Amino acid sequence: MTISRREFVRLMGLAGAAGMLPVSAFAAARKPSDLYEVPKFGNVCLLHMTDCHAQLNPIYFREPSVNLGIGKAKGKAPHLVGKAFLENFDIAPGGIEAHAFTYLDFENAAKKFGKVGGFSHLATLVKRLRSERGDGNTLLLDGGDTWQGSGTAYWTRGKDMVGACNKLGVDVMTGHWEFTYMDKEVIANIGDFKGEFVAQNVSVNEDALFDYRFSDFKGFDEDSGLAFKPYTMKSVNGMRVAVIGQAFPYTPIANPQRFIPDWTFGIQDERMQSMVNHIRENEKPDLVVVISHNGMDVDLKMASRVSGIDVIFGGHTHDGVPRPVEVSNKSGKTLVTNAGSNGKFLGVMDLDVSKGKLKSYRYRLVPVFSNLLEADKDMQAYIDKVRAPYKDKLEKKLAVAGETLYRRGNFNGTFDQIICDALNKVNDSQISLSPGFRWGTTVLPGQDITMDHVMDQTCITYPETYRREMTGEEIKAILEDVCDNLFNPDPYYQQGGDMVRVGGLDYVCEPGETMGKRITNMTLDNGTKIEAKKKYMVSGWATVGSKSPGRPIWDVVADYLKEQGTVKIKKLNTPKLIGVKGNPGIAS
Repeated sequence: MTISRREFVRLMGLAGAAGMLPVSAFAAARKPSDLYEVPKFGNVCLLHMTDCHAQLNPIYFREPSVNLGIGKAKGKAPHLVGKAFLENFDIAPGGIEAHAFTYLDFENAAKKFGKVGGFSHLATLVKRLRSERGDGNTLLLDGGDTWQGSGTAYWTRGKDMVGACNKLGVDVMTGHWEFTYMDKEVIANIGDFKGEFVAQNVSVNEDALFDYRFSDFKGFDEDSGLAFKPYTMKSVNGMRVAVIGQAFPYTPIANPQRFIPDWTFGIQDERMQSMVNHIRENEKPDLVVVISHNGMDVDLKMASRVSGIDVIFGGHTHDGVPRPVEVSNKSGKTLVTNAGSNGKFLGVMDLDVSKGKLKSYRYRLVPVFSNLLEADKDMQAYIDKVRAPYKDKLEKKLAVAGETLYRRGNFNGTFDQIICDALNKVNDSQISLSPGFRWGTTVLPGQDITMDHVMDQTCITYPETYRREMTGEEIKAILEDVCDNLFNPDPYYQQGGDMVRVGGLDYVCEPGETMGKRITNMTLDNGTKIEAKKKYMVSGWATVGSKSPGRPIWDVVADYLKEQGTVKIKKLNTPKLIGVKGNPGIAS
C-alpha cells in the first residue's frame, strides 16, 4: 500500500490528535489508513448500522466485561469478552481494533484513540464507501433503536433522528424503541423518513381492524392485517435484492403497550418462512436479506428454522461481532451478523451475487473513530442546528467523574449504580431497581458529567419514578423473572435487556439454574437478610404498565449528582455469581 504525501501529513495530524504519538511516522500513518481501506469485492455492497440510540455526536463507549452465554450459547459469539474475544476473532491485543471491540485497558485506550461514532463522521465513511463502490451499488440498512436515547430525540419526538437518517441516506430500516413514542408519532415519523420502514411481524389487532385509525397509511395492508410494509425490493448494481423487516418481537412486553394499543408483535417464524417463499417464487430475487431487531441469539435460532434467507443483519443486543456466523438450515446457510451500538460501527458486506445465488462475500465491521474520519460539514451543520435550542441545558455541568462510568454488561455498571444510589438517596428508600438497558454512553475519569450524559442514560418516554413498599418475596420474583428473561437457554424466551440493576441490595445468582432457583441469599447493604414476608421501601423507574407518579428519573439523578462534586462509586451492587467459572463471557 502507498499513500500520498498529503494523506500522510493529514493522518499524522489526526494521529497526534488521537494521542497516538509518539510512534514511528510510518506506523502512525499506515494504521488509520488500513482501518478504513475496505477493498471492493463482488457486485453488491450492503452497509449496516444499528442501535445508534440517537447519538449524533461522538462519544466514549465501553464494551462489556460480562456477556454470559448459557447452555449451547456458552463460549460462542456473541458471548465472548476480553482476551477470549480477541483470540476468537484473531485480533491483536493493544491496538485500535482491540479497543473498539473489547473493554480491555479501556481508560488508557480511550485517551489514546479518542471518541467513537458521531453522525458527521459516520456520514464521511458512508460517502467514501459509496463512492468507492460506484453509484447505485450500495444499500444502507438501519436495524432500529435510532429515534431514542438522547435528550434531543426525546424533546423532538425522534424527528431529529429522522432528519439525520435522511441526510445519511438510510435506504431501509426496522424498529424497536421507535415504537415507544405514541403510535401517531410513529406513523408521522415514518411518513417523514425518505427511506422505507419494513416489519413483517407487526400486525393490527382484530378489534382495531374494524375501524383502524391509520387505514390510509401507505404501509398498512388490510388483507394481511400487517401494519407496515413487510419487505421491499431494491435494485443494486442490476441485482434484485429483497429486504425483509423484523421488528423487535417483544415490544409490548418490554415497553408500554399503552403507547401502541392497536399493534401486535412476535417472532412469527411461520410468516417469515411464507414471506421468504413468496419472495423467492414471485419476485425472483438475486439476494434475500433480513434487517432484524431480534437480538443475536434469537437471530441464530431463526436462521436455523427459516430457510432461504441469505443474510440477517441483526441488532438489539448491541454485540459488535467482527465475523458473521454461518448457520446451516434446510436450504443451505444463512449469514448472521450484529453491528454493535451507539454509531460506533458500520457493517460492510460486499457480496458476489449472480442468477439468484450468493456465491461469495467479504465482511468488515468497521469502527468509527471520530479522530480518524473528518466530520461531514453538511451533517455537522444539521446536528448543530437541531441541538441548538437545548444546548445550554445539555451542557450544564453536574459533577465530575471520579472513575469510569459505564453501563454495558449483564449486571450493574458504574453509571447504573449512580442511578440506583440517586433513587435511594433522593427518594429515601432501602432498595432501588433500575432497568437493564443496554444503551448509555461512557464517561472517563476527570470528565465533567453533564445533563447530556444523564439524558443518554435515562431518556425514555416513560421516565417517571416510584416509591412503594414491596415484600422480600416480591423483590425476589422480580429478580427471578428478569434473570430468566436474560438466561433462559431457549433464545425465544429471552425478551431483551440485561439484568435489572439494584441499589442497596446484594444477592447470589446462578445463571445456569432454572426459573425460581437462580436468585438466593438476598441481603441489604448492611448484611441483613431479606425476609420473604417483610416489607421494604423500594424506588425505581420505567414502569411498563400504568404510569408512575414520581418525577422523571433524569431530574432525580441530576439532583443527586449536584450534591456529589466528584463521583466515585462507594459500592457496586454486583451479584456474586455461581457456576460461571471458565465461561469466556466473563472477565477472569
